[in-house]
Amino acid sequence: MTGPVVVVPAHDEEAVIGRALDALRDGSLAQIVVVANGCRDRTAQIAREAGRAVTVIELPVGSKIAALNAGLRAARGAPVAVVDADVMVSGRTLRALAQRMAAAGAGVAAPRLEVIPSRSWWVRQYDRIWALTDYRSADHVGSGVYMLSERGLRRLGSFPDLIADDLYVRQLFAPRERLSARDLVFRVRAPATLAAVVRRNTRIAAGNRELALRFPGLAAPGGGAGARALLRRVWRRPALWPGFLVYAGVYVIAHRRAAALLRGRRPIAWSRDESTRVVTG
Repeated sequence: MTGPVVVVPAHDEEAVIGRALDALRDGSLAQIVVVANGCRDRTAQIAREAGRAVTVIELPVGSKIAALNAGLRAARGAPVAVVDADVMVSGRTLRALAQRMAAAGAGVAAPRLEVIPSRSWWVRQYDRIWALTDYRSADHVGSGVYMLSERGLRRLGSFPDLIADDLYVRQLFAPRERLSARDLVFRVRAPATLAAVVRRNTRIAAGNRELALRFPGLAAPGGGAGARALLRRVWRRPALWPGFLVYAGVYVIAHRRAAALLRGRRPIAWSRDESTRVVTG
């Protein structure tokens, strides 16, 4: 089979877009489409300098949803993987994922998320608990990479104007239609500060609430059962209790802020953690 197509939505990503493209340009992909949207930096220029293997589209307004839809329209073939610009994943990994997805007949798939630990003790404590949640352990699709088969693309059509594009895609498919490849890995850097975790989780919580309000049929299951399961896992391991307090505090603050944002009906602009936009040797 030919390799998959990759769409990279990018808003002011000059610090990391070169690294992302270097990993993707290993000859395994059919096409790479970078959609630079609302950029005020060198994102588009760096992407063009990556060579003819990269198609660059520029949009005047910063909108991830507009970027995703433009990238899907430009894609020449299937499957299509959406890859955030700060993600570290190789073209070989995505090609292997496409082969695995075709064999399984899945509509959506993702590699396993591996988090590069933060230097912050507080963030590391949060991540220890987050790794134990049902969201991470049950066919995790999202958090930076997801791939849609030809059938999956037909079901999606185009993205509605939503905050949580990855949750929307995940919920379009029943669990039996999802593939989470545990032996294939992509990496993301954990936020540098707990304040950055709160900001990220506020956006996630707002996206989950918005999806439930606008598309109730796609809403994720209520968190009660998952919270009880998490408590049982943590209760048996006293070493995790401090982390659970950090996790619970972040959860409460983020959900309160998300509720306030949606009550105010204020648009939530493209938001990301700047502390992860760093280049390391």
